Amino acid sequence: MNKIGILATYLTQEHRDKIQAAADLAGREVHYFKDAADCEANLGDCEILYGYIPAGFIKKAASLKWLATAAAGVDALLKDEIYPHEGIILTNSSGSYGVTISEHMIMTTLMLMRRMPAYQEEMRRQEWGSLGNIRSIYGSTIVVVGTGDIGTNFACRAKAMGAARVIGVRRTLKEADPAFDEVYTTDRLKEAVVGADVVALALPATASTIGVFSKEIIDSLPSRALVLNVGRGNAVDQDALIDALNEERIAGAALDVMVPEPLPKGHPLFSAKNCILTPHCSGTMTLQHTNDANVDTFCRNLVRYARGEEMENVIDRGIGY
Repeated sequence: MNKIGILATYLTQEHRDKIQAAADLAGREVHYFKDAADCEANLGDCEILYGYIPAGFIKKAASLKWLATAAAGVDALLKDEIYPHEGIILTNSSGSYGVTISEHMIMTTLMLMRRMPAYQEEMRRQEWGSLGNIRSIYGSTIVVVGTGDIGTNFACRAKAMGAARVIGVRRTLKEADPAFDEVYTTDRLKEAVVGADVVALALPATASTIGVFSKEIIDSLPSRALVLNVGRGNAVDQDALIDALNEERIAGAALDVMVPEPLPKGHPLFSAKNCILTPHCSGTMTLQHTNDANVDTFCRNLVRYARGEEMENVIDRGIGY
C-alpha cells in the first residue's frame, strides 16, 4: 500500500522531480518499472498505477485503488473483468492531447485543401506544373463531431484561421466553447453535415459511437466534403467511405485511425483516392507539450486523491468517458 507504480518511457528528470514532489505531498512512495515485464511482476502491491499499463496486467494489481492511464482513450480499460476488485478509480489524460492532435488535423486539412498529395505525386514523377484551384479554411463550414478537448481545440484553431461556420455535434446539448457557432445532438448528424466543407470526427470509442458515421451519412455529404478521423476507426463505415472516395463522391479524407490497426498490406484504404493515412500517430507522446501536460494532470490528481478531493478526468466505465 501507499505505493505508486509507473510505466512511462517518455518521462524526463524534470517530470520525475514533479512526480516526486507530488508524491511527497501525498505521502506515497514512487516506483518506476523498468519495462513491461518488471511492471507485470511487481505491480501487486501498488495502490496507484500511472502510465501505459497493459490491460492484461491489471488483474494482478491486488492492492489497486486508482488507475491513471496516460492515454485519452480508455476503451481497453472499461470491462469489469480486467480489474481485481470493485471500486477502482479510472482516470484518463484528457486535456493533454488537444494541442498535438488539433495541429495534426489542421495540417491534414490544409494538405487536402491545397492538393499536397497530388503535388507530392507530381514531384515523385519529376514533373512540374500547376494542378489548378485550391481551397481554404477561410470561409469554410466545418463540422466537428465530438466537442471534447480535441474537437474543441480543432474548432478554435479553425475559427482563428477564418472558418465561416464551425458546427459542433455532441451527445447532449449543453454550453459549448464560443468557437462553435451551432451545436447539434448526434441524432441530428445527417442534418448537421449538410453543406459541410470539412467533417472532423474526434469521438471516443463507446457503444454509442460505433458506426455513427454511417453509409447514410457518408452518402449525404456534399461532393466537396473532406472527412477527418482522429477518434476511433470503428466510428466510420469504412467500406462506404472507401467507395465514396474512389467514386469521387467526396473530395478526400485524412484518417489517423482505422480498422484494423495496424492496417495490413494490400488493404483498400492504402489505394483509396485522395486519402491521407497516418499510423495512429497524431496523439502519441512525441510532443513535449503533450508529455508535460500529461504529467501535470497526474500530479494534480495525485494530490487531490490523497486529500480525498474531487479528481479530474474520472471515467464512468458504464458510458466510456
